[in-house]
Amino acid sequence: MRSSSVTVRQLSHLRYIALAVPDLETELDFFSKHWGLSVAHRDGDTVYLAAEGSPEPFSVRLRKDEKRIDLVGFGAHSRDDVDKLYEKLTAKGVQFVHPPQQLSQFGGGYGMRFFDGDGRTVEVSTDVELRKSRPIAEREPIPVKLSHVVFNTTGLESSVQWYVDHLDFAVSDTLAHPEMGPIMHFLRCNPAHHSIAIAAGPHASLHHMSFEMRGVEEWMRGCGKILRSGTRMVWGPGRHNAGDNTFAYFLSPARNTVEYTTELANIEDEDAWHPSVLDVTQVTTQDQWGTANEFTELIARESFNDPDRGLFVAPPV
Repeated sequence: MRSSSVTVRQLSHLRYIALAVPDLETELDFFSKHWGLSVAHRDGDTVYLAAEGSPEPFSVRLRKDEKRIDLVGFGAHSRDDVDKLYEKLTAKGVQFVHPPQQLSQFGGGYGMRFFDGDGRTVEVSTDVELRKSRPIAEREPIPVKLSHVVFNTTGLESSVQWYVDHLDFAVSDTLAHPEMGPIMHFLRCNPAHHSIAIAAGPHASLHHMSFEMRGVEEWMRGCGKILRSGTRMVWGPGRHNAGDNTFAYFLSPARNTVEYTTELANIEDEDAWHPSVLDVTQVTTQDQWGTANEFTELIARESFNDPDRGLFVAPPV
C-alpha cells in the first residue's frame, strides 16, 4: 500500500456519520436513551444527535428511509483547504454531489459533497456552528465523541488507495490472515491511529461506528449499562492490538454494529511510525487481554451488515 507524500492535509478530523434506517423512532430511542447521545435538533424524519463531550454540532444523523449509509462527514482546517481539496479532486475526476457552498443542514458551514471510490457520499466542511460541549464526569457512562467509522468493501486495496491518493490518509496498521492476506487497513488523517478503517467484505456496507469514552472505568460502566438495556454484545470486552484501544461491540435495533472504545493510540511522529501487518490468527492481535469471546465467523458476519443501497446515490438531505 503506497503512502501519501503529502504531510500537510486539508482534512482535520472525522466529524459525523449519517445513516438512514427504516424504523427511525426505535433507533433514535436506542441512541438517545441508552447509548448516551443527545438530540441536538430534529427536522421531521431527520434527527441530529450530539456527543456531550464534543463541540461538533452533531456526531450522528439519523433519517427515516431504506437502510443505508447516507454519508460520512469530515472537517477541514479552513475554507481555503476546502477549495484546494475541491481543485485537487476535480483534477482527479472525482464525481461531485455539489461543489463548495454554504451548507443548509443543521450546523451549517461551508463544504462540498462527493462520492468516494466505492460510491459512498463524503462531505468535507468547515466553519460549522460549534456547540457548547462539556467535560464528561468521572464514571459517567456516555460517549465523549465519535471515534471512528469502518466500512466494508469488495475491493480492499483499491478502496484504501483511493483515500490515500485523494484525501491524503495514511495507513497506520493492517490486519491480515496468513492465507487470505490483508483483510483490514486502519487509516489516519490526524494523530489519531485511525479515523476510518476499511475491511474486506462480501459487499459495500457499514462495518461499525465507534464512540470514545472518557476512560476505561467509564467504558466498562457504559458496557454494563448497554447490557442492562437488553442489547446484545456481539464481541468484547477486550483490547485490540492495532490502535491499542479497548472494544465492546453491540447491535443497534437496525442491526448496525456500534462500539464503545477508549484510549485509542496517537501517532505524533509520522516519520518514525512504521505500519505493522498483524496476524489475525494470533489471539493477541484481536484481543491483548484475552477477555473477549472468541472471534468467530458468526461474529464476522454481523459486521458484514446489509448491503449499502446508497452507493453513488446522494442522500436527499
